[in-house]
Amino acid sequence: LEVPGGRLPYTSQLQFVGGPESPAPSIPCYRTIDSTGQDVRDAHVPYPLSQELALQMYTCMARLQTMDTLFYEAQRQGRFSFYLTCQGEEATNIGSAAGLDGKDMVFAQYREQGVLMWRGFTLEQFANQLLGNSLEPGKGRQMPIHYGSPEHAYQTISSPLATQMPHAVGAAYAYKMDRVQQVAVVYFGDGASSEGDAHAAFNFAAVLGAPVIFICRNNGYAISTPAHEQYKGDGIAGRGPMYGIPTLRVDGGDVRAVYNAVVAARARALSGTGPVLIECMSYRSGHHSTSDDSTRYRTSEEMRAWRARDPVARFRTWLVRRGWWDEAQEAALRRNTRVQVLEALDAAAKVPKPELSSLFTDVYSTITPLLESQRKQILEFVRRHPSVCPP
Repeated sequence: LEVPGGRLPYTSQLQFVGGPESPAPSIPCYRTIDSTGQDVRDAHVPYPLSQELALQMYTCMARLQTMDTLFYEAQRQGRFSFYLTCQGEEATNIGSAAGLDGKDMVFAQYREQGVLMWRGFTLEQFANQLLGNSLEPGKGRQMPIHYGSPEHAYQTISSPLATQMPHAVGAAYAYKMDRVQQVAVVYFGDGASSEGDAHAAFNFAAVLGAPVIFICRNNGYAISTPAHEQYKGDGIAGRGPMYGIPTLRVDGGDVRAVYNAVVAARARALSGTGPVLIECMSYRSGHHSTSDDSTRYRTSEEMRAWRARDPVARFRTWLVRRGWWDEAQEAALRRNTRVQVLEALDAAAKVPKPELSSLFTDVYSTITPLLESQRKQILEFVRRHPSVCPP
């Protein structure tokens, strides 16, 4: 049957597709290392990990886990206002980051600090941003954990969900138009996939053939909303084929599987076939943020069961089985990272805050009369009340 959109098969039978009467088969989940740290038999691993790369990936995962724990505790002590960990999702962070080129532009949500760490963002830079001191490029204007780094090809994080998704498609389309051999990669959660921007991004990317990799961290919860209340159908991966986007579902706790998925997706995107969607099935083993108490909407038994599947421990077991890692190396890594994180926090706390007058810079080349009036009012106020706010 010929229609404006192309040619379609036709049928004489009145039959609905989808729904409980004829559900589509679920997309399987790609895995290469099981939950006990053993190789999955006959797993397809087109991009095997060398010892050097595997150790580099594990070191970053362990450092990320330690950093998250200490920064979370520091926020609880009142040293800064907000924090959000990626506990339970370390394999998704590091596996995907390792599979990209360092120049590929990253559009993160807010649980991808591991991607930035992999690219060389230092503990000192993380601490400076959290405390909003004068060494932080954003000059303290952003909330904590809203990182950004041009030198690491990492766009500054925006709090509203899914706004980064159309941005990533635009960047990828620019690469295509300019014939630049790079991809844009955008991270988002299962909750963000319910935003209208997600639909726009998927559709534009598919129609324009933009070389963008969509990486969904399906961690089971959109803050307090469980996945079964968030959507019907076959998760996020089930949407990809409907947009004409090649799609893969992967075990987000298996760092080797995530790495292989992203390397293959990047090669595919650069081949000219357009976008790729990867759904990483994981679990947010911590609270949504320091503003959340997840015991209000999930049981402690559920949380304990999932924490026992720690992706960092899983990969460590895999390394130990190969004789690439031992307890002494583990203890030294954790001890040294802990010292480095605490030193970074202490150093960042000693750096003064940006001058209040800098609040009015970096928007207009010449400050507008209205802003100049507001600047004078604020500076006059702090001069009269120096105990309230330093000038």
